[in-house]
Amino acid sequence: MKVMAACLPCMVHRAYREACHATEDQELRMKVMVEVAKLLAREFRPDAVPAIVGTYRDRLIKELTGNQDPYKAVKEASNRAALELVPWAERYIASAAGPFERFRRAALCAIVGNAMEFDILGHRFRVEDLADMLASAEHNLGIDHLRAIYEVARRAREVLYLTDNAGEIAFDVLLVRELRALGPRVVVAVKAEPCINDALLEDARLVGMDEAADELITTGTDTVGLVLEWASRDCLSAYERADLVLAKGMGNIETLTEYEHDKPIAFLLYTKCETIANHLGVPRGCCVALLWEPGRPLKA
Repeated sequence: MKVMAACLPCMVHRAYREACHATEDQELRMKVMVEVAKLLAREFRPDAVPAIVGTYRDRLIKELTGNQDPYKAVKEASNRAALELVPWAERYIASAAGPFERFRRAALCAIVGNAMEFDILGHRFRVEDLADMLASAEHNLGIDHLRAIYEVARRAREVLYLTDNAGEIAFDVLLVRELRALGPRVVVAVKAEPCINDALLEDARLVGMDEAADELITTGTDTVGLVLEWASRDCLSAYERADLVLAKGMGNIETLTEYEHDKPIAFLLYTKCETIANHLGVPRGCCVALLWEPGRPLKA
């Protein structure tokens, strides 16, 4: 997926917010923004992939400020907030009638969890709204391929589950449990190094993903989304073995749509930005469960 004009102000906004998380030094923040402007002048062009440009931006900010994990406090708060709501989500899933409805409800929880992101221009997430968002998710599906995803998962021998944000990963645990109940082996991949507010191994273990998944690995990188050329051997091996890739969040849809795939990919996300929403042909601020199969167009 390529950048649109709307990506530029969003990238600048997030750079400033990330710099504020990384340092309180006003002079250093100015230096960061000057260097980010130079970076964007070089890298922001019509054939650029937003997640890759964002990765270059984030690496630059970490290098200049010396803060390798600017969103650490944000991630910790997100994990705490999500874990408080997990018991409600478990009861919601347990009350479902039958395996598909359990899967559907778990997927809806995981998709709403993707709204737990900060500093995206125009996206305002408040932890106190999360319970209401979970309760109304069924009525906010812009693309609903959950039945098709369920059928593919039920036939799969192995699923690769690519996580996105901290906090959100607590709800991913619930969906991973339902996936395993359908029969496939489930390998879960988190980021190897800090990437905005994406989940790391420490976040995954905190919410119990190491117990929920058959195997917990990292992508081997700090990239926004998954860039196959930069991924670890373990991650590439899991990708090659998988009969289904389940990819959470906007970064994964930005990067994975740049490749030709020989397997279905299920994209589960909340449309937090104008570019993604326009690309998918749905409103901003809605839930998406999209099954992308080889040879088919991306839009529903």
